[in-house]
Amino acid sequence: MIQHTSVALTDLGFGASVIGNLYRVTSVDEATAAVDAAWQAGIRYFDTAPHYGLGLSERRLGAALRGRPREEYVVSSKVGRLLVPNERPRGVDDEGFVVRDDLRRQWDFSRDGVLRSIEETLQRTGLDRLDIVYLHDPDDHWRQAADEAMPTLAELRDQGVIGAIGAGMNQSALLARFLRETAADVVMLAGRYTLLDQSALDDVLPAAQEHGKSVVAVGVFNSGLLSQDRPAEGMKYDYQDAPPALIARALAIADVCEAHGTTLPAAAIAFPHTHPSIINVTLGMRTAEQVGRNVQLHDQRVPDALWDDLRTQGLIRSDVLAWHDGGRDARCL
Repeated sequence: MIQHTSVALTDLGFGASVIGNLYRVTSVDEATAAVDAAWQAGIRYFDTAPHYGLGLSERRLGAALRGRPREEYVVSSKVGRLLVPNERPRGVDDEGFVVRDDLRRQWDFSRDGVLRSIEETLQRTGLDRLDIVYLHDPDDHWRQAADEAMPTLAELRDQGVIGAIGAGMNQSALLARFLRETAADVVMLAGRYTLLDQSALDDVLPAAQEHGKSVVAVGVFNSGLLSQDRPAEGMKYDYQDAPPALIARALAIADVCEAHGTTLPAAAIAFPHTHPSIINVTLGMRTAEQVGRNVQLHDQRVPDALWDDLRTQGLIRSDVLAWHDGGRDARCL
């Protein structure tokens, strides 16, 4: 449950960026099958954004959810990037999505921009409402995001149009300001509370605890380095080739995981739940097979003693909380 709201998330969420053709083409049948598999597995939180495939992710997610009981699932999308006609198309999007670039992204955190973005997302998805709306990557737009966008979202939340509001970013410091200084209920934290990076302990996680707010963790594999049992040369860390020292550290963590009867990716998914403010981990899921693997990894039991050993060996920070909820029920996705 997002604190102080009525919005409840399953422990595991479906990240729909990849079904917007992130990095490579995904067929509509693959995307639909992925959403179907997630539903069958009990996943009921789905995250998307206009940015993902210039609207393709939103269209595909909405189509795949159509006909399912609306009160049984939660959808989040994002504002801050309007999709507008591209006056100089070159054929293919240049921001990582394999889609035509007939549209382009235009930064806009104004009140009118927020309202327009939400209306266009509802049109693309075919949904009657959005449960959560995040400000998307407002790194360079703090003033307008804090002074215009967030108050606009707060009005919609207070009117009952939206269930919860927040911001999503790849950094933690500004997310902490959103929790401390604005009406945000929840933030989406990308890659800053993982087995390889616990910098969120310096700012956003204490802010969430102090103000009784919630955090959704994404990017828990740090772009891939934590996604396999044994990390190898050539794998990515935060969108770049991982340096040898970081690969060596990931391998050392993998060794400790194996000693505790679990795997590196299973531990990577479980790790964010060591903090009580983190209520959900959302993973990108492109195919039904990826959904099955992610659910299986999520269901693996990861012993609390693993975190103790990683702290003792200096592989994670000493101030990582030893908090747990008495053992999550793996069926409660």
